[in-house]
Amino acid sequence: MAAGNEDTKGITVKSERELDLMREAGSIIAEARAAVRAALAPGVTSLEMDALAEEIIKKRGAIPSFKGYQPAPHMPPFPATICFSFNEEIVHGIPNDRKMQMGDIVSIDFGAIVEGYHGDSAFTAGVGTISASAQKLIDVTAESLAEGIKKAEIGNRLTDISNAIQIHAESGGFAVVREYVGHGIGRALHEEPQIPNYGTPGRGPILREGMVFAIEPMLNVGTWKTKVMADGWTIVTEDGELSAHSEHTVAITSKGPEVLT
Repeated sequence: MAAGNEDTKGITVKSERELDLMREAGSIIAEARAAVRAALAPGVTSLEMDALAEEIIKKRGAIPSFKGYQPAPHMPPFPATICFSFNEEIVHGIPNDRKMQMGDIVSIDFGAIVEGYHGDSAFTAGVGTISASAQKLIDVTAESLAEGIKKAEIGNRLTDISNAIQIHAESGGFAVVREYVGHGIGRALHEEPQIPNYGTPGRGPILREGMVFAIEPMLNVGTWKTKVMADGWTIVTEDGELSAHSEHTVAITSKGPEVLT
């Protein structure tokens, strides 16, 4: 089905060859994710984690998706390979010389390009021993992603994904970030459609085989409201409470949702 077909509302439908390239991008991201997760420790800087991820992505012959990315003319190009966000930082934190400390939670977002096709994935993890409440936030965020992925089935509607995420997140006692959402992905890092992490089920485009989405709940302990820091990129919770982020690139297939990352 061609991109821009009325039935898909501008959502591109990928061929098997395109999906194979996105699977390769996803495989590279999975390797970088695992390496960074294993290296998280007090005293290590986010810049060191960025260098580790970049080394793996480039060694595998891919290009970092985020480095130099500029979604709007008024924004500076993103200067790093990964986004690395501490505690109350929700997304888009810029790696720097800040050292992780025992008890921090960190959210790390990865992107890679293989022959023009992107993959995108993120996780939140604790540094050393963290509080039970912080661990619950991390767990419910990952579970909310899993609930959303379950709804990425042929014939469902887009907001079935959104609603499943919201129900699980709010039942766990957390607020769903509303200003930042999931998205289609393929030859561009951000494609149609936008995928909110909240909403009424049964709305939006019908899901079809070959669509690929980056599904990414962001949950906050306090308010869902956010603010942008002076660097133009880092998004933080308005009230300074903790936030967590979990993301996978997911293809809709005849055999059900396929996690590519």
